[in-house]
Amino acid sequence: MANELNGKVFLVTGATEGIGKAAALEFAKRGATLVLVGRNKEKSERVVADLKSQSQNDKIDLLLGDMSKLADVRAVAAAFSKKYDRLDVLVNNAGAYFADYKLSPDGYEQTFALNHLGYFLLTHELLPLLRKTSGARVVSTSSAAHQTGKMDLQTIAKRDGKSAGFSAYGDSKLCNILFTRTLAQREKGIAINCFHPGFVQTGFGQNNEGLMSSLIRVTAKLFARTPEKGAETLIWLATSSDAAKLSGEYCFDCKPHKSTKLAQDMTVAEGLWSLSEKLCGVSS
Repeated sequence: MANELNGKVFLVTGATEGIGKAAALEFAKRGATLVLVGRNKEKSERVVADLKSQSQNDKIDLLLGDMSKLADVRAVAAAFSKKYDRLDVLVNNAGAYFADYKLSPDGYEQTFALNHLGYFLLTHELLPLLRKTSGARVVSTSSAAHQTGKMDLQTIAKRDGKSAGFSAYGDSKLCNILFTRTLAQREKGIAINCFHPGFVQTGFGQNNEGLMSSLIRVTAKLFARTPEKGAETLIWLATSSDAAKLSGEYCFDCKPHKSTKLAQDMTVAEGLWSLSEKLCGVSS
């Protein structure tokens, strides 16, 4: 098992803490060539050094970029494609909860920009490599918070200057499932799935200030899973032979899981796809 992923190339966003870091360590221990995407240079370099030490695997690379910025997403994809000629597993995991309303550098609501458009554009830019790599997979981190998602395509990109918070977060996690299902219909040669990690004790929500941040921190200490437990379904979707047979699924605890009716609405999914293409300036 130690070298089962030898020769395979994994790209993981949001890999400097939490479930992303836990999954990255497991991939490295199994011999994968690993490329991490991080936003903070010093922190990301520390994580790379730590992963190399713990896994005894030196095949760990780093790309810097803010996944809420479309230009950075394109730059990360271009840098990866220039250096690597294959991509076995793309892990879309970078994400956050923003209590306060703010716009991304491209003028889109920050939660939507990071949690959805980052996934959408990075995957789009790397599709040529994924298509040419036999057995390629895309794994995206969603959440049970999708159950609160409403998906108003007329306002989701900017939310009309109104509050963000859990409403925007729920919408973004619903986007992850709808994106997964649409992409799976379009790309039959790639295993494309998303998952709910459970309530995990990570840095989630700690980029905010005030009562909500404190509440999340205290609740996490009492009830949350470890990052290693939260990463189990991610690792399963990325590596197991059983998961290779799935595509377009929303999973939890290493098996397909029920999502909301809205998360299965392909008319809404296609609408989101069209909107995302327009906002990112790409076409299928």
